Amino acid sequence: MNRRVRLAIAIAVTLLAAACADGNAGDDEAVVTPLEDSTRDDLESLFGSLEGEPDIAAVERLARAGDPRIGWLFADLLRFISPTTFLGRATIDAWEANSGVAVPDDQPVWMFVTDHLITSDTPAPPDYVRWKRQVFELIEPAWAPFFDDDDATIDWRWVSWGGVLIDDRPIPEMLFGCPRGCIPALDDPPLVKAGSDDDWLADDRLIFGVVIGDEAVALPKNMMEVHEMVNMTIGGRRVAIPYCTLCGSAQAYLTDTVPEGLDLDGNDAFELRTSGLLSRSNKVMFELHTMSVFDTFTGEAVTGPLRERGVALEQLSVVTSRWGAWKVDHPSSLLLAQDGGVGRTYPADPLRGRDDNGPIFPIGDADPRLDVQELVVGVIRADGLGVAFPAAAARTVIGDGTPLAFAGVSLSLVGDGFIATDTETGEQYATHESFWFAWSQFHPDTELWLE
Repeated sequence: MNRRVRLAIAIAVTLLAAACADGNAGDDEAVVTPLEDSTRDDLESLFGSLEGEPDIAAVERLARAGDPRIGWLFADLLRFISPTTFLGRATIDAWEANSGVAVPDDQPVWMFVTDHLITSDTPAPPDYVRWKRQVFELIEPAWAPFFDDDDATIDWRWVSWGGVLIDDRPIPEMLFGCPRGCIPALDDPPLVKAGSDDDWLADDRLIFGVVIGDEAVALPKNMMEVHEMVNMTIGGRRVAIPYCTLCGSAQAYLTDTVPEGLDLDGNDAFELRTSGLLSRSNKVMFELHTMSVFDTFTGEAVTGPLRERGVALEQLSVVTSRWGAWKVDHPSSLLLAQDGGVGRTYPADPLRGRDDNGPIFPIGDADPRLDVQELVVGVIRADGLGVAFPAAAARTVIGDGTPLAFAGVSLSLVGDGFIATDTETGEQYATHESFWFAWSQFHPDTELWLE
């Protein structure tokens, strides 16, 4: 039996043991296959050396571990180090040896490695978060509170660095930009009225529209591509509007429903910000006062005090429309002021075609029913079932004003964007557009309307 066959058998046995431990533990705490003592010692030596001279000899020994689970730690290293360095080459060799998979010469190493790990659902090794945080806190010490929750429901395997730092600026300092290199949220930006002398946006430009009560607000897409988060009051309610450019998804959450007795540093609403981290190419947002992480796509708190309190934010509809069409249905709509209230100018296309060739961060496997970056309108029915409509096809079908009905959901146009209602009760569902890969990741059992 040659070495490659022995390695394949060892990998299969390790994955099977871990899967059985995770999936068949019954009501008892899951039993995870421990690491070999030598593997653990080498991981301790490697990660303990990262602030100084990395222990490359430990990486070379780890190549003989025969445990594919430690591939997640190699992936975390490869996010921050060049594959052409001594450490980078040794890490790639160790990943290939433990996974039994060669990295193709024509693909970015970290993207390939991480996509493979996600797609194969490789389990994380014991103590994975402890070692992972050592790497990430070297880049941004302010991420430390995110890792402190031992009962966090976030899947740390999927968390990667988005290339920027945390936006943890105190609220009084928000006018001064983000000198450390974060994505700067806007708080309470000034608004102008549609049709007024201050209405500056061309009618063919895209906006994200939110309506609460009798008040409608439009946020220009190009401004949201710069800020990715706005905290503001609409219709007397406090709301946060995150925009994940990587998954094409603008969402809106009510943030003024705060559990009784929760300390928010004297504030009466949550303050959402961008962390600089990603989870399967979806932005990771957090609450500033409690340093609790939220799942941006679902609005559920997944780490920290807000997870402990079971906080899940109520989601509102976001309509993606051209400004001119939106004004027809909402002639009194408000619009973000041209300078965002922070005295800056905004290019018409800040991303400059960044996503034209597909996802630029790992997403793992993708539902093959649509192209990964086809925009869909997503709805979660009252019974929890996801329903999605390809946006372009739906817009064509209902362009004459006839609602489109499928799987108990009626879709109709507002401006030239969408709202969704229950076909029987007429109750409006919260809905928003996103790339198909993102929607189907979070709602894999989605019913998909196809023309």
